[in-house]
Amino acid sequence: MPIRTAAVALTALLALAAPASAQDRGTLDPKPLPPLANPDDPATPAKALFGRAITAAALPAQAIGFYARGCIAGAKALPIDGDTWQVMRLSRNRNWGHPRLVDFLEKVAGEAPRKAGWPGLLVGDMSQPRGGPMLTGHASHQLGLDADVWLTPMPDRRLTRAEREEMSATNVVRPDRRDIDPQVWRPEHLRLIRMVAKEPDVARIFVNPAIKLALCREAGGDRGWLTKVRPMYGHNYHFHIRLDCPAGDQACKDQEPPPGGDGCGAELDHWFSDAILNPKPRPPGKPRPPMTLAGLPDACRTVLKAR
Repeated sequence: MPIRTAAVALTALLALAAPASAQDRGTLDPKPLPPLANPDDPATPAKALFGRAITAAALPAQAIGFYARGCIAGAKALPIDGDTWQVMRLSRNRNWGHPRLVDFLEKVAGEAPRKAGWPGLLVGDMSQPRGGPMLTGHASHQLGLDADVWLTPMPDRRLTRAEREEMSATNVVRPDRRDIDPQVWRPEHLRLIRMVAKEPDVARIFVNPAIKLALCREAGGDRGWLTKVRPMYGHNYHFHIRLDCPAGDQACKDQEPPPGGDGCGAELDHWFSDAILNPKPRPPGKPRPPMTLAGLPDACRTVLKAR
Protein backbone atom coordinates (compact mmCIF):
# COMPACT_ATOMS: atom_id res chain seq x y z
CA MET A 1 0.00 0.00 0.00
CA PRO A 2 1.71 3.26 -1.05
CA ILE A 3 1.90 5.85 1.69
CA ARG A 4 1.86 9.50 0.78
CA THR A 5 2.29 12.10 3.42
CA ALA A 6 1.82 15.83 3.50
CA ALA A 7 4.93 15.95 5.69
CA VAL A 8 7.10 16.35 2.62
CA ALA A 9 5.44 19.74 2.13
CA LEU A 10 5.11 20.66 5.80
CA THR A 11 7.43 21.75 8.56
CA ALA A 12 7.89 20.53 12.11
CA LEU A 13 4.82 21.06 14.23
CA LEU A 14 4.17 23.58 16.94
CA ALA A 15 2.32 20.83 18.78
CA LEU A 16 5.57 18.94 19.30
CA ALA A 17 6.65 20.92 22.31
CA ALA A 18 8.60 18.11 23.99
CA PRO A 19 11.89 16.75 22.67
CA ALA A 20 11.20 14.65 19.59
CA SER A 21 12.27 11.26 20.87
CA ALA A 22 11.71 7.94 19.13
CA GLN A 23 8.76 7.13 21.38
CA ASP A 24 7.08 10.53 21.04
CA ARG A 25 4.07 10.34 18.77
CA GLY A 26 3.71 12.18 15.52
CA THR A 27 0.43 13.31 14.02
CA LEU A 28 -1.84 12.24 11.21
CA ASP A 29 -2.83 15.86 10.57
CA PRO A 30 0.35 17.96 10.36
CA LYS A 31 -0.09 21.71 10.16
CA PRO A 32 2.38 24.19 8.67
CA LEU A 33 3.92 26.75 10.96
CA PRO A 34 2.61 30.29 10.58
CA PRO A 35 4.90 32.68 8.70
CA LEU A 36 7.31 34.76 10.73
CA ALA A 37 6.41 38.43 11.04
CA ASN A 38 10.02 39.53 10.56
CA PRO A 39 12.26 36.65 9.46
CA ASP A 40 15.19 39.02 8.78
CA ASP A 41 15.33 40.19 12.39
CA PRO A 42 18.83 39.22 13.63
CA ALA A 43 17.28 38.03 16.90
CA THR A 44 15.09 35.43 15.17
CA PRO A 45 16.07 31.97 16.43
CA ALA A 46 17.78 29.92 13.74
CA LYS A 47 15.50 26.98 14.58
CA ALA A 48 12.46 29.07 13.61
CA LEU A 49 14.00 29.70 10.18
CA PHE A 50 15.29 26.20 9.43
CA GLY A 51 12.12 24.65 10.87
CA ARG A 52 10.12 26.42 8.17
CA ALA A 53 12.25 25.20 5.26
CA ILE A 54 10.15 22.48 3.64
CA THR A 55 12.42 21.57 0.72
CA ALA A 56 16.14 21.12 0.21
CA ALA A 57 18.37 23.93 -1.04
CA ALA A 58 18.98 23.42 -4.76
CA LEU A 59 22.74 23.65 -4.40
CA PRO A 60 25.60 21.15 -4.70
CA ALA A 61 25.60 18.77 -1.76
CA GLN A 62 27.68 20.09 1.10
CA ALA A 63 27.74 19.67 4.87
CA ILE A 64 28.54 23.06 6.41
CA GLY A 65 29.77 23.58 9.96
CA PHE A 66 29.65 21.16 12.89
CA TYR A 67 27.13 18.52 13.87
CA ALA A 68 25.50 20.81 16.46
CA ARG A 69 26.12 24.11 14.65
CA GLY A 70 25.63 23.92 10.91
CA CYS A 71 23.40 23.22 7.93
CA ILE A 72 23.30 21.25 4.68
CA ALA A 73 23.05 22.25 1.03
CA GLY A 74 21.71 19.86 -1.59
CA ALA A 75 20.14 17.44 0.88
CA LYS A 76 18.41 14.30 -0.34
CA ALA A 77 15.36 12.61 1.16
CA LEU A 78 15.54 8.96 2.14
CA PRO A 79 12.55 7.32 0.40
CA ILE A 80 9.99 6.44 3.03
CA ASP A 81 9.86 2.80 1.87
CA GLY A 82 12.57 0.40 0.79
CA ASP A 83 12.80 -3.38 0.70
CA THR A 84 14.72 -3.33 3.99
CA TRP A 85 13.78 -0.01 5.61
CA GLN A 86 10.79 2.11 6.52
CA VAL A 87 10.82 5.73 7.67
CA MET A 88 8.99 6.55 10.90
CA ARG A 89 7.32 9.75 12.16
CA LEU A 90 6.68 11.07 8.68
CA SER A 91 4.98 14.19 10.01
CA ARG A 92 8.32 15.51 11.27
CA ASN A 93 9.76 15.77 7.73
CA ARG A 94 13.19 14.81 9.06
CA ASN A 95 14.14 12.07 6.61
CA TRP A 96 16.69 14.31 4.86
CA GLY A 97 20.46 14.06 4.76
CA HIS A 98 23.62 14.47 2.80
CA PRO A 99 23.39 12.10 -0.20
CA ARG A 100 26.22 10.15 1.39
CA LEU A 101 24.07 9.47 4.47
CA VAL A 102 21.12 8.37 2.35
CA ASP A 103 23.33 6.00 0.36
CA PHE A 104 24.83 4.70 3.61
CA LEU A 105 21.46 3.91 5.18
CA GLU A 106 20.24 2.14 2.05
CA LYS A 107 23.46 0.10 2.00
CA VAL A 108 23.44 -1.02 5.65
CA ALA A 109 19.70 -1.67 5.53
CA GLY A 110 20.26 -4.00 2.58
CA GLU A 111 23.06 -5.83 4.38
CA ALA A 112 21.35 -6.11 7.78
CA PRO A 113 19.30 -9.28 7.09
CA ARG A 114 22.32 -11.23 5.85
CA LYS A 115 25.03 -9.89 8.13
CA ALA A 116 23.10 -9.27 11.35
CA GLY A 117 19.94 -11.36 11.12
CA TRP A 118 18.03 -8.05 11.35
CA PRO A 119 15.03 -7.91 8.97
CA GLY A 120 15.30 -4.21 8.18
CA LEU A 121 15.66 -0.73 9.64
CA LEU A 122 13.01 1.52 11.10
CA VAL A 123 14.59 4.92 10.51
CA GLY A 124 13.77 7.78 12.83
CA ASP A 125 15.05 11.34 12.68
CA MET A 126 17.78 12.27 10.21
CA SER A 127 17.87 16.02 9.40
CA GLN A 128 15.55 18.76 8.22
CA PRO A 129 15.54 19.62 4.50
CA ARG A 130 18.24 22.25 5.03
CA GLY A 131 19.61 20.90 8.30
CA GLY A 132 20.21 23.51 10.96
CA PRO A 133 18.78 23.67 14.48
CA MET A 134 15.44 21.96 15.09
CA LEU A 135 12.39 23.39 16.83
CA THR A 136 12.19 20.27 19.01
CA GLY A 137 14.57 17.58 20.07
CA HIS A 138 18.13 17.17 18.90
CA ALA A 139 21.00 19.57 19.42
CA SER A 140 22.89 17.77 16.65
CA HIS A 141 21.48 16.31 13.38
CA GLN A 142 22.27 19.68 11.73
CA LEU A 143 24.69 18.60 8.97
CA GLY A 144 22.73 15.78 7.36
CA LEU A 145 25.24 13.24 8.69
CA ASP A 146 23.29 11.91 11.71
CA ALA A 147 20.49 9.34 11.75
CA ASP A 148 18.52 7.54 14.45
CA VAL A 149 17.69 3.87 13.91
CA TRP A 150 15.06 2.30 16.12
CA LEU A 151 15.92 -0.70 18.26
CA THR A 152 12.73 -2.29 16.93
CA PRO A 153 13.20 -4.73 14.03
CA MET A 154 11.24 -3.88 10.90
CA PRO A 155 8.10 -6.02 10.63
CA ASP A 156 7.46 -8.22 7.59
CA ARG A 157 4.79 -5.83 6.26
CA ARG A 158 4.40 -2.17 5.44
CA LEU A 159 3.40 -0.20 8.50
CA THR A 160 0.35 2.02 8.13
CA ARG A 161 0.63 5.76 8.34
CA ALA A 162 -1.01 5.66 11.79
CA GLU A 163 1.49 3.07 13.02
CA ARG A 164 4.40 5.14 11.77
CA GLU A 165 3.16 8.13 13.73
CA GLU A 166 1.89 6.43 16.88
CA MET A 167 3.72 3.17 17.63
CA SER A 168 6.56 3.38 20.13
CA ALA A 169 10.10 2.23 19.56
CA THR A 170 11.38 -0.59 21.78
CA ASN A 171 12.97 0.36 25.09
CA VAL A 172 15.72 -2.21 25.64
CA VAL A 173 16.94 -0.77 28.99
CA ARG A 174 15.85 -1.96 32.44
CA PRO A 175 13.78 0.46 34.53
CA ASP A 176 16.69 0.94 36.95
CA ARG A 177 18.87 1.98 33.95
CA ARG A 178 21.76 -0.23 35.10
CA ASP A 179 21.55 -2.88 32.36
CA ILE A 180 19.57 -3.99 29.35
CA ASP A 181 16.18 -5.67 29.75
CA PRO A 182 16.80 -9.37 29.01
CA GLN A 183 13.17 -9.76 27.97
CA VAL A 184 13.65 -7.55 24.92
CA TRP A 185 17.41 -7.43 24.23
CA ARG A 186 18.39 -9.88 21.48
CA PRO A 187 21.73 -11.09 20.05
CA GLU A 188 20.67 -9.41 16.81
CA HIS A 189 20.90 -6.01 18.51
CA LEU A 190 24.60 -6.56 19.06
CA ARG A 191 25.10 -7.88 15.53
CA LEU A 192 23.38 -4.87 13.98
CA ILE A 193 25.27 -2.26 16.01
CA ARG A 194 28.57 -4.08 15.44
CA MET A 195 27.91 -4.27 11.70
CA VAL A 196 27.23 -0.53 11.48
CA ALA A 197 30.16 0.43 13.74
CA LYS A 198 32.58 -1.45 11.48
CA GLU A 199 31.67 0.72 8.49
CA PRO A 200 34.65 3.01 7.79
CA ASP A 201 32.45 6.09 7.24
CA VAL A 202 31.04 5.91 10.78
CA ALA A 203 32.53 8.41 13.23
CA ARG A 204 30.37 7.59 16.25
CA ILE A 205 27.44 5.49 17.38
CA PHE A 206 25.63 6.76 20.47
CA VAL A 207 23.78 4.29 22.72
CA ASN A 208 22.45 4.24 26.25
CA PRO A 209 25.19 3.33 28.77
CA ALA A 210 23.29 0.14 29.63
CA ILE A 211 23.47 -0.87 25.97
CA LYS A 212 27.20 -0.13 25.88
CA LEU A 213 27.55 -2.33 28.97
CA ALA A 214 25.77 -5.19 27.22
CA LEU A 215 27.89 -4.76 24.09
CA CYS A 216 31.08 -4.83 26.17
CA ARG A 217 29.94 -8.00 27.92
CA GLU A 218 28.86 -9.81 24.77
CA ALA A 219 31.41 -8.65 22.19
CA GLY A 220 33.87 -11.47 22.73
CA GLY A 221 37.39 -11.11 21.32
CA ASP A 222 36.41 -8.87 18.39
CA ARG A 223 36.42 -5.51 20.20
CA GLY A 224 37.96 -2.82 18.00
CA TRP A 225 34.57 -1.55 16.82
CA LEU A 226 33.53 -0.77 20.42
CA THR A 227 35.70 2.34 20.33
CA LYS A 228 33.17 4.10 18.12
CA VAL A 229 30.21 3.17 20.33
CA ARG A 230 29.84 5.91 22.92
CA PRO A 231 27.47 5.99 25.91
CA MET A 232 24.83 8.73 25.99
CA TYR A 233 21.59 8.85 27.95
CA GLY A 234 18.37 9.15 25.99
CA HIS A 235 19.34 6.43 23.54
CA ASN A 236 17.49 3.48 25.03
CA TYR A 237 14.92 3.33 22.18
CA HIS A 238 17.27 3.89 19.26
CA PHE A 239 20.93 4.13 18.36
CA HIS A 240 22.37 7.22 16.75
CA ILE A 241 24.66 6.89 13.72
CA ARG A 242 27.05 9.74 12.94
CA LEU A 243 29.11 9.76 9.77
CA ASP A 244 32.37 11.66 9.41
CA CYS A 245 32.62 14.63 7.07
CA PRO A 246 32.52 13.80 3.35
CA ALA A 247 35.85 14.00 1.58
CA GLY A 248 36.27 17.40 -0.03
CA ASP A 249 33.68 19.19 2.14
CA GLN A 250 36.09 21.82 3.43
CA ALA A 251 33.33 23.65 5.31
CA CYS A 252 32.48 20.55 7.37
CA LYS A 253 34.21 20.12 10.73
CA ASP A 254 34.78 16.57 11.95
CA GLN A 255 34.40 15.53 15.55
CA GLU A 256 37.62 14.63 17.35
CA PRO A 257 38.38 10.89 17.12
CA PRO A 258 37.06 8.89 20.08
CA PRO A 259 39.50 7.95 22.85
CA GLY A 260 41.47 4.77 22.31
CA GLY A 261 40.48 1.44 23.78
CA ASP A 262 37.09 -0.20 23.90
CA GLY A 263 35.58 2.22 26.45
CA CYS A 264 34.46 -0.63 28.68
CA GLY A 265 36.37 0.21 31.88
CA ALA A 266 36.28 3.11 34.32
CA GLU A 267 34.96 5.46 31.65
CA LEU A 268 31.79 3.35 31.38
CA ASP A 269 31.53 2.73 35.14
CA HIS A 270 31.21 6.49 35.63
CA TRP A 271 27.83 6.45 33.88
CA PHE A 272 26.44 4.13 36.57
CA SER A 273 27.60 6.19 39.56
CA ASP A 274 24.90 7.54 41.84
CA ALA A 275 25.87 11.09 40.95
CA ILE A 276 25.00 10.42 37.32
CA LEU A 277 22.01 8.12 37.75
CA ASN A 278 20.44 10.17 40.54
CA PRO A 279 21.78 13.72 40.31
CA LYS A 280 20.87 16.22 42.98
CA PRO A 281 18.28 18.76 41.85
CA ARG A 282 19.72 22.09 40.82
CA PRO A 283 17.92 25.40 41.05
CA PRO A 284 16.68 26.50 37.63
CA GLY A 285 19.14 28.80 35.93
CA LYS A 286 18.60 31.53 33.41
CA PRO A 287 17.61 29.91 30.08
CA ARG A 288 20.25 30.13 27.41
CA PRO A 289 19.17 32.33 24.51
CA PRO A 290 18.42 30.39 21.32
CA MET A 291 21.03 30.26 18.58
CA THR A 292 20.57 32.80 15.83
CA LEU A 293 21.94 32.81 12.29
CA ALA A 294 24.95 34.72 13.59
CA GLY A 295 25.95 31.60 15.49
CA LEU A 296 26.05 29.47 12.32
CA PRO A 297 28.55 29.52 9.45
CA ASP A 298 27.94 32.38 7.02
CA ALA A 299 27.21 29.91 4.21
CA CYS A 300 24.06 28.80 6.08
CA ARG A 301 22.46 32.14 5.12
CA THR A 302 22.93 31.18 1.49
CA VAL A 303 21.44 27.75 2.17
CA LEU A 304 18.35 29.30 3.75
CA LYS A 305 17.77 31.74 0.90
CA ALA A 306 18.42 29.27 -1.94
CA ARG A 307 15.52 27.99 -3.99
